[in-house]
Amino acid sequence: MGAFSPDLSITGAAQTGFTSPTYTMVADFPPDASSKQWAVTALGGTQTGVRAHVDGDPFTATIKKERYKALPNKNPVTGSYGNVPMNRTEIIVRKGMYIDSSNTIRVGNIRIIAELPAGSQATDAANIRGAVSFALGLMAEESSDYGDTLVTGVVS
Repeated sequence: MGAFSPDLSITGAAQTGFTSPTYTMVADFPPDASSKQWAVTALGGTQTGVRAHVDGDPFTATIKKERYKALPNKNPVTGSYGNVPMNRTEIIVRKGMYIDSSNTIRVGNIRIIAELPAGSQATDAANIRGAVSFALGLMAEESSDYGDTLVTGVVS
């Protein structure tokens, strides 16, 4: 079974005004020991105004996995579970963005967070994979519309 290990050449999804966007990444220093990180060092296709990663103007992708939490024992009297902990994995895309006409940069974040109930990894892998397949397919299909919504603030 594999682990999260993206290709170092990524074909971007559709966005308004972009033509065949591509992104070339290299391994980067992660922010902590529970993370892996890559920096976008080259751009391809037509994506006018997009900047590759440099110090002070980041363009990175990070995966962060929290420590595994096990399914607790059932209550011996009621046979039910109390609070079932969630195992969390997060993908963070960081991108430097101009906030004014003086080219002042601040970092924007896009986060994809998976929170799975403890025990589901061992007993319902098919439905975890189904949820991931649907979520990423939906994001790929809606990539341009999602970008438009983030720019315009309109959800129609």
